[in-house]
Amino acid sequence: MTTSPRGGGQRPAPVPRVRLVDVAREAGLSKTTVSAALNGTGRLSDAVRLHAQETARRLGYRPNATARLLRAGHARLIGYAVREYVETPWSYMESPYFAQLTSATAQAALTHGYALVLLPTHSARDEWADLPLDAAVVADPLADDPLVEDFLAARIPVVSDRRLEGLTGAHWVDIDHEAAVRGVLDHLAAGGARRIGLVAAHSSSLFYEEALTTYHTWCLEREFAPLVELTARPGNQAARAVIDHMLARPDRPDGLFVLTEASPPLILETVRAHGLSVPEDLLIVCVSDDPTATQTEPPITTLSLNPAEIASVGVELLLKALESGDPTSTGRVVPTHLEIRGTSRRDG
Repeated sequence: MTTSPRGGGQRPAPVPRVRLVDVAREAGLSKTTVSAALNGTGRLSDAVRLHAQETARRLGYRPNATARLLRAGHARLIGYAVREYVETPWSYMESPYFAQLTSATAQAALTHGYALVLLPTHSARDEWADLPLDAAVVADPLADDPLVEDFLAARIPVVSDRRLEGLTGAHWVDIDHEAAVRGVLDHLAAGGARRIGLVAAHSSSLFYEEALTTYHTWCLEREFAPLVELTARPGNQAARAVIDHMLARPDRPDGLFVLTEASPPLILETVRAHGLSVPEDLLIVCVSDDPTATQTEPPITTLSLNPAEIASVGVELLLKALESGDPTSTGRVVPTHLEIRGTSRRDG
């Protein structure tokens, strides 16, 4: 017996793991015979094989699955990391986009007999080193991301965004950032917006970097004054604060493009707290895969980045690389979808 660290009395010592030699001793067989029986190998009679299997089951023997898979040359494990806001511990599963991306990646992996291992957002470089990963998915990597570099140095195939294009052992799936952003801005301008405010994240992700570049170029082409506010951290409250600040400006926008993910009902609530009507006073488009966007009044126009398709294509590229052993970089562009609803249409 051992003492509880909380001083709550005694607790039983952990039960020792049943070993292969214990099964062999109980069954009256050699370790080699028991191993062959449990692995379905060797020339054994049905009676001997069944006797060994029943003995193992009765004793509660569990083979070391990881060791067995490693002997076969793979563990069928895919690492998964989200690198946005990497300096700030946060739960990316609270984001509808990342929740869908993660779920779809896990489903695609499981369909092909692989398990997904979730790594912390702010994972240290050595936290994955002891994991027998076959491949890795890295969402929104940093520029020259050290985690990606370590995976590739260990010859672990990686799929991520277009930043990895051309790197040996790296594969990418991405959207056409410029076309997606221009499509939204053109749509808002067609609705009459001339001061389009952009809410983005203070982030080094490729999505935000290219979206901001496209926005400034688009404004310059039309001689529109750019209005940009950046969130310093993830979450609804951070988004609400910058939208509040933007709408309180003397030159407040007549169109709002929210790139950083926020609750659609919260965005409308924040806008109406300033006494503004939507879409009469303000046109709104959000980058969001949150289903509540269809349930507001009016329903919110959204730009979907298509996370389910990104996940499916990413896993497909990884598995092709694993099966072929070819480290040549591959990639694919996935389309986005602009769902036009009431917040960006003044014609009803």
